Amino acid sequence: MTELNVRAWAGLAALVLTLACFLFLPAWTVCYWQAWVFLALFTLMTSAITMYLMKHDPELLERRVKAGPVSENDPIQKLIQSLASLSFVLIFLVSALDHRWDWSRTGTLLTVLGEVLVGIGLLIVFLVFKENTFTSATIEVGAKQKTVSTGPYALVRHPMYAGAFVMLVGVPLSLGSWWGLLAVLPLMGVILWRLFEEEEYLRKNLDGYLGYQSTVKYRLLPWVW
Repeated sequence: MTELNVRAWAGLAALVLTLACFLFLPAWTVCYWQAWVFLALFTLMTSAITMYLMKHDPELLERRVKAGPVSENDPIQKLIQSLASLSFVLIFLVSALDHRWDWSRTGTLLTVLGEVLVGIGLLIVFLVFKENTFTSATIEVGAKQKTVSTGPYALVRHPMYAGAFVMLVGVPLSLGSWWGLLAVLPLMGVILWRLFEEEEYLRKNLDGYLGYQSTVKYRLLPWVW
């Protein structure tokens, strides 16, 4: 196993373990079947995506492994990434506390719907990875990078963020929490902030991006915005 693969698996394991802690500790129980199902689905799909990148696009895997506030060069992006990390954790914390104190009840059907949304969101992210090998976890323009306008990029300019939004809505529902949906809102705001910053950067630094913006007019939702 290469050093890159070891880092990728270690990072994924650390993420899953962190999510488990922010679910079962605030809930103060392991009898939380919604959390177990979510963790199983999330681990299965992210592992499959990781294995695909290991085999077919290790360069993209390298770009994705270098993530988080410390990987950003721009102070604004460091702040955005820090806020994104905190907001992401908040979704799980609120959902777990909701389960512990029984603030709301969603029912099994909505839990299943949440799992479906999580799966669809991660599938969209996977399709983005297949289409664009330069989908870095940081805002940058790589050598020989070109503007991609095919696949999901033919519909919206930021399909990975669109997939993330779908997944984020699904997370609290899959965990059996209505209140967790409120916790999604801060992270959505941070993602939108990053989206605008990223567009400004790409306009200045990526050849063909201005023309792509005039062709594909929608950022996240086709025919809406």
